[in-house]
This record gives sequence, C-alpha cells and structure tokens, in this order.
Amino acid sequence: MALSHPNPPEQALREAILNAGASPDGRLPPERILAAQLSISRTQLRGILDAMARDGLIFRRHGQGTFLQPPPVQAAERLSTLARRVTPRDLMEVRLDLEPALAAHAARRGSAEDKTRLLQLMEHSLAADDIERYEHADDLFHYKIAEMAGNPLFLSLFEEIRTLRRAGDWQRTRRAALTGDDIARLSALHRDIAQSICAGSAEDARAAMRQHLQQVSGALRRSDAASGES
Repeated sequence: MALSHPNPPEQALREAILNAGASPDGRLPPERILAAQLSISRTQLRGILDAMARDGLIFRRHGQGTFLQPPPVQAAERLSTLARRVTPRDLMEVRLDLEPALAAHAARRGSAEDKTRLLQLMEHSLAADDIERYEHADDLFHYKIAEMAGNPLFLSLFEEIRTLRRAGDWQRTRRAALTGDDIARLSALHRDIAQSICAGSAEDARAAMRQHLQQVSGALRRSDAASGES
C-alpha cells in the first residue's frame, strides 16, 4: 500500500494505517512490513502509531502486536470453557456491578484527549443504522470507558467480560433481542454517559451507565419471555 506522494502528510498516513490489511482479529501487519507498505521509516511509523494509540484509534498489546480494535484477551482459550456455562443474565449481573464504577472512575480520571475520543465514539453509535454497526460502536465505546478508568486490573476484568460477550451464543442472543427502537434508546443513553463523563460528574456517569445496562438487560428479558411463549 505504498503512497504516491513522496512525503505524505500524517493524516494521509493515519488513514492508510486504518485501511491497512488487518487479520480477522484486527491485528495490523508487523512494523517492518507496514513501514515498507507505506514507504516510510520504522521510526516515523512508530511516532505515528504512538500518536494514534494516544488518540484511541489503535490498540497495542505487548507481545501480541497492534490492533485496529480492542485486542483479544490473552486468556481467550481458557475463557472458552467458561463461555459455555455463562448465561446472558450472568453477564449482565456482573456488568451492572462493574461498569457503573468504571464510568465513575472515567469521569474523575479521563484526560481531555480521552474525552474527545469518547465523544467521537458516542457519535459513531448514534450514527449506527443496523445491529452490526451498533455492536461495533458499542464495543469500542465501552472499551474506551474501561481504559479511561485508569486501573489495569479493572481493564483486565473488563476484557474478560468482553471476551465472553463476544462468544457466539451471547452475540446471537443479543442481536435477536435488540430492536431498532432499542438501538436508538441505547445510543441516546451513550450520549448521557459520555456527557456525564466529559463533565467530570462521577455520580451522573455511574447512574447513566446503570440505566443503559438496565435497558440492555430489559431487552434480553423481553426476548426470553417471547421465546418462552412461542
């Protein structure tokens, strides 16, 4: 993917990186290959990747590489057994305990750059016009909040929950449960969460996140009830 301009501006390089051929899990090619594709030095590439990581556009994991989406947890194989035992109700119970606290911490600890990126991710979820786009936007939005909480142990716990959420049965259940109206309501609640975090209001962020997750839980319960009646 060499660029035609001999000295392409950084924005063009960023866009080329975001459009680079990634593996199915979102992993970018190794730096030496990516630098060759872009016709830039590895030193220049590292500087751009550093800036993109700070902006939340890419994700780095030591020993795993650089990703265009939050990377899979290192214990994904271990969690596959647990995924077969965990129900959507189990997941929502844990999320309702953990994620309001993450939102409150994010409100207290998030940097100005973090908050700018969170607002961008919120807009992406508002613009989502189908379940696949909403799921992707929702994933990035919640991951960013977990990062902003500024606690690596909290982030590790969240990543395990995220891995379980991405299991096939959970995704099928969630996609079957969420209607277009549900997506619109949940996206609007993303706005409430983001605005509270960006205002630095920890308790409002906590309450908004709890309301958002209760809406998800309610949609799952309605879907379960409908399935039981059919």
